[in-house]
Amino acid sequence: MANGPIAERNRDATIYVGGLDDKVSESLLWELFVQAGPLVNVHMPKDRVTMMHQGYGFVEFMGEEDADYAIKIMNMIKLYGKPIRVNKASAHQKNLDVGANIFIGNLDPEVDEKLLYDTFSAFGVILQTPKIMRDPETGNSKGFAFINFASFEASDASIEAMNGQYLCNRPISVSYAFKKDSKGERHGSAAERLLAAQNPLSQADRPHQLFADAPPVGMMPVLAPPPPPVVMPPTGMMPPGMAAMRGAPPPPPPPVPPPAAFPSGIPPPPLPPVQPPLPPAHRPRRLPRRPWPISSKHRDSSCRLHHRRHLPEAQVVLRAA
Repeated sequence: MANGPIAERNRDATIYVGGLDDKVSESLLWELFVQAGPLVNVHMPKDRVTMMHQGYGFVEFMGEEDADYAIKIMNMIKLYGKPIRVNKASAHQKNLDVGANIFIGNLDPEVDEKLLYDTFSAFGVILQTPKIMRDPETGNSKGFAFINFASFEASDASIEAMNGQYLCNRPISVSYAFKKDSKGERHGSAAERLLAAQNPLSQADRPHQLFADAPPVGMMPVLAPPPPPVVMPPTGMMPPGMAAMRGAPPPPPPPVPPPAAFPSGIPPPPLPPVQPPLPPAHRPRRLPRRPWPISSKHRDSSCRLHHRRHLPEAQVVLRAA
């Protein structure tokens, strides 16, 4: 990747990526972080003898918002089975520590840095990746960790909400951590809080702060008011076509308004003539009678005559005699 001079890089738009596997290359980092925003440069310092990278790199974005977004979504994801650490590579990173450091004890061996980050980042901005103390030889967790918040409000909320809660079927203890090189003094003292209040951190010095706090009122986008809800009229008030589609009978016609009063001296228009009612349609009182059937007497005589016609003449003569 194109590497520009370090002095010309925008430190506020540059992030630090650590914990990289030996198989990770600059092209892979480019393809990964370009999903968060347009990039300017990707640089991985290499050893001059072995020409292998040293497990970390720097990614420069075109804007600070893209860098903050990459820290939010890319921190603690795994590359080749190793979680990577993504922080803001700012020159003021050392001045971010206000003393809101907490201690988390009685951790289950299955708890890793990503689980701690996902759990405690809900209370506020975490300046650095949660640090789980591990055995240098085996790499197993020693059962406690440290988290550095950007404000005492976030650390106070995490202690109040998470102390005594279960994490991976173990109740954890959450409290302020002891200060280094001190005789039993913990962080979160009144002096630290007063110092943090007198020297508030600027918005640009806090990593991914835009995602933890709401934007100022002046930066809020002006949205158009939502359209009024469509209120369906009752069935009786629907148009005839819509009511027919829904299976309801058409509404009755509206009543005729009363005639308006006419001024004096002007006769009202004549009313339309009243049409007489139509006579009822003519219907026959009853159906015509069916014709009477032929009697058996006529039927027998006809049959006899019919048979006589077909008898031989000799038989007719004999019967006549």
